Amino acid sequence: MSTTVTTAARVAELHGIRAQAVAGPGEKATEAQHAKGKLTARERIELLLDPGSFQEVEQLRRHRATGFGLEAKKPYTDGVVTGWGTVEGRTVFVYAHDFRIFGGALGEAHATKIHKIMDMAIAAGAPLVSLNDGAGARIQEGVSALAGYGGIFQRNTRASGVIPQISVMLGPCAGGAAYSPALTDFVFMVRETSQMFITGPDVVKAVTGEEITQNGLGGADVHAETSGVCHFAYDDEETCIAEVRYLLSTLPQNNREAPPVAATGDPAERRTEALLDLVPADGNRPYDMRRVIEEIVDNGEYLEIHERWSANVLCALARLDGHVVGLVANQPQSLAGVLDIGASEKAARFVQFCDAFNIPLITLVDVPGFLPGVDQEHGGIIRHGAKLLYAYCNATVPRISLILRKAYGGAYIVMDSQSIGADLTLAWPTNEIAVMGAEGAANVIFRRDIAASATPEAVREQKIKEYRSELMHPYYAAERGLVDDVIDPAETRVVLASALAMLRTKHADLPARKHGNQPQ
Repeated sequence: MSTTVTTAARVAELHGIRAQAVAGPGEKATEAQHAKGKLTARERIELLLDPGSFQEVEQLRRHRATGFGLEAKKPYTDGVVTGWGTVEGRTVFVYAHDFRIFGGALGEAHATKIHKIMDMAIAAGAPLVSLNDGAGARIQEGVSALAGYGGIFQRNTRASGVIPQISVMLGPCAGGAAYSPALTDFVFMVRETSQMFITGPDVVKAVTGEEITQNGLGGADVHAETSGVCHFAYDDEETCIAEVRYLLSTLPQNNREAPPVAATGDPAERRTEALLDLVPADGNRPYDMRRVIEEIVDNGEYLEIHERWSANVLCALARLDGHVVGLVANQPQSLAGVLDIGASEKAARFVQFCDAFNIPLITLVDVPGFLPGVDQEHGGIIRHGAKLLYAYCNATVPRISLILRKAYGGAYIVMDSQSIGADLTLAWPTNEIAVMGAEGAANVIFRRDIAASATPEAVREQKIKEYRSELMHPYYAAERGLVDDVIDPAETRVVLASALAMLRTKHADLPARKHGNQPQ
């Protein structure tokens, strides 16, 4: 009797194996994942990608490690789901740790799958999203697991500035594993369920004696507000992944393309009359720069990056006349909008990202200077401030700066002034561009006159008015060609949209070099 296996039987076998791979370790493991408030790897991918678009790669991969019982447990996928699909019709590559299998820990086969999908993303020129929920290196596989992380880090670095890389933290991420997200462009976290740290609470207690919880050490709020490691923090996975989709909709596929253009229904010629009342002429009075941004951009919609970290500077992606722009702005509501160590680093990284991915930059300036203080000086404000200066000087995308009120000292130069290469520098008639404020300048220049006077306070006030009228009037910089035009605030959106349209064909080359040596 013939025992020939038919093609139909082989196909049926294939479908059975695939069903087993998709189902994973079973319903009990899935229930345990859900009980922690977490979705499974495939549920996350379904939320991220357009329905029915996911194409899996190496679904049937298994590890080949032996010892410590591994040879008896060889599940399909080896704990990571990899492949590609679409977000709003555009290709996106993805890998997602499956915490139900080996706790999402990375072994040799697991790492090789990730390496392959990263190589495919780079070759195809499409964004890469990692959905992280893993326990770190698979200890049973020893140094092979560590080498797997090295391969990921190397590819993260090779892809930097070539394709957008987004890390979504949906579970624990400890030790060396945390360095891959740190090398990517954006990090998303979910409160309570995701943590990132190099050494966990137990190690911290053993070494330093400090007691702290996992969330207190490396939770979403800590990294969103204190460390700056996390760009976005949300309460649940569904909202988090929806925001990843929105971010992707504003980004180009790679560094050779422009960001996607969208019809927003907000006319470029819309006047911004509300700005006349939003920003007080008195430079000492605070206001919310977010309100200014809302008036300028299409439909008042923008995505703020690092919203809670170093709040004295704002970084945001938005659209103007349907085209994506990056906005850097001082925030007078926080530390009067000064530049400090954190703000300089935050803005510098954002400027570099926008420049890498062909996103024009608009800088809204209202800055009283750099933050003085021993902590700032000892913390390296010089080298940190130089990071922002370097980023702007190195940027070749269209760059427009708009001075709303104060622009004092070195901070004026650093905030994309004309002298460091801004393509167009505009100002409102409320601008004050100077080496320092009139009060400080008068105290320095006329110190002897004030001290020798019988009425020093009256003389001081007189000298302040004199300095302000001669060197700080709204047209002083424009008269010297340091400002291209002084505009009516109500025309801000119209002028910016027109200027960006003019600059859309800008082409600029940097000098031939391997790479610069930017400040650290």
